[in-house]
Amino acid sequence: MSLQQIYTYGHYLKDKFGTKVYKVPISISGFTCPNIDGSVAVGGCTFCENDSFSPSLDKVKPLKGFHLNLTSASNPFLQKQLQQLTLQFESMSARLRRDYGAQKFLVYFQSFTNTYAPLPTLKALYEHALRFDNVIGLSIGTRSDSVTDETLAYLAELSTKKEIWIEFGIQSIYDETLERINRGHSAHNVETWIKKSKAYGLNVCGHLIFGLPDETHAMMLNSSKAAYDWGIDSVKYHPLYVVKRTALANEYARGEFEPISETDYIDVLVASLKMKPEAVSVQRMTAGISDDSLIAPLWCRDKNMQLKHINERLKEEGLKY
Repeated sequence: MSLQQIYTYGHYLKDKFGTKVYKVPISISGFTCPNIDGSVAVGGCTFCENDSFSPSLDKVKPLKGFHLNLTSASNPFLQKQLQQLTLQFESMSARLRRDYGAQKFLVYFQSFTNTYAPLPTLKALYEHALRFDNVIGLSIGTRSDSVTDETLAYLAELSTKKEIWIEFGIQSIYDETLERINRGHSAHNVETWIKKSKAYGLNVCGHLIFGLPDETHAMMLNSSKAAYDWGIDSVKYHPLYVVKRTALANEYARGEFEPISETDYIDVLVASLKMKPEAVSVQRMTAGISDDSLIAPLWCRDKNMQLKHINERLKEEGLKY
């Protein structure tokens, strides 16, 4: 039986640039989140212990007590941030060249909220990243309550010469879920800024989490459908897993949260993939963490095994990843 290849982000980039493009994850000190600094909420999302979602690089030395936001009057540590950016890119790109023969790179501003700073700081960091050798563009992870029209217009200008992506955490379209996980913004806010980003001509990747508290399969699939309808160009699917030092870990310990099973996750994932528009590329099928910070579910510990099980199920549907 001939299997249909799911359209991946890697295929998209290779078709466009003629070679495999590698993402270089970056974490810059001084960036935070309006859901952590008290602007919209306190404590962050219930599942977030940010070190668990940071790049697998040597940890950058934090700038103690220094945090940016959209209204910061100055940035006395900009040069330090630019140095961090250079050191991380040089280290990771050298490793990718050595181990995989990488030739072209996309700088991925990953940790925390990477538009949550005044535009002059963003311009300095983004343009510095774009000057590195063989960098074809940027991917910028952020929240929908942390972007401005001014920033989107600037990114649209950059996109006339470079590959520019903006990544939004959608997670769910249900406000009761977003409130339960202490997200700090509404589903309407996400919809608004995704549609604005598309109106500016930007490439948008949406993140969806399956297995959020009290959500049914139908709710998860409705979130997928809405994200596709909003016009996202690429998607990342994640199961919700519990790590230490999070509010979700406390809920789990009290018996208030039951993680999604691997079977249920794959069921929802496959259904979501089958309703996905063909032109929407897939950047991630699943996620997990292999160190001792993972509490549950244990099937999220081995990503290779997850992908094996996903591919076995996809084969039954005539698909492959």
